[in-house]
Amino acid sequence: MSGATVAAAEPVEAGSSQAVKAQLRLREMVLAGELPGGARIAEVAISELLGVSRTPVRSALMRLEQEGLLEALPNGGYAVRTFSERDVSDAIELRGTLEGLSARLAAERGAAPVVLREARACLKRIDELLREPALDDAAFSRYVSFNEQFHRFLSEMAGSPLIAQQLERVINLPFASPSGFVVVQANSPAARDMLVIAQDQHGQVLDAIENREGSRAEALMREHSRLAQRNLREALHGAQNHSLPGVQLIRRRA
Repeated sequence: MSGATVAAAEPVEAGSSQAVKAQLRLREMVLAGELPGGARIAEVAISELLGVSRTPVRSALMRLEQEGLLEALPNGGYAVRTFSERDVSDAIELRGTLEGLSARLAAERGAAPVVLREARACLKRIDELLREPALDDAAFSRYVSFNEQFHRFLSEMAGSPLIAQQLERVINLPFASPSGFVVVQANSPAARDMLVIAQDQHGQVLDAIENREGSRAEALMREHSRLAQRNLREALHGAQNHSLPGVQLIRRRA
């Protein structure tokens, strides 16, 4: 009986694995510009290109629609989405608003000591990275990971599953995550200075939460999101040619 159960489960697991691989590869193709904005996605062609059946491809396409990278067409199928600069700016603004609300509630309600300690430890790791005069690729990847971790701690501190759920939805929008445009800083001559400013804001908001200063904590997180707005403008209108994945999907303002 147990053998029959295992045998029956194997195709399901294999199919799930293929769907995940198809999803990752399709996302990579979209963000790299291999599938340009507005391009119609042919399920059969993608299936042949990836060497998998149409079932995992169909699953991958549905998932990428949920992520916001694809849009369903009225007559069936999908196309690669494009985004106006205002779309992305609004998503960043919405994240800043929700993170500000989370920070204020964390201060007013009192954050769990264990989460505060974990957030402090996370900031300490970032401080250690920023002591170096420059970040190599490995150090920068660690920074991105710690930065996203710290923002998750801030969300957790509010003690509101409802707000955390809404914030998660916003963060999953294309280019709206806390590290969505951090890569622009890595390519900037003033890269480390910008990261130091962001880190100082991290520390200040944590101090405000610990001191139960709700309005200050909220204002600091709203201001923190302005760095992402600045990086968005730099990615689209700066003199440097940024290699930010997916930037070609954003329609620049005239």
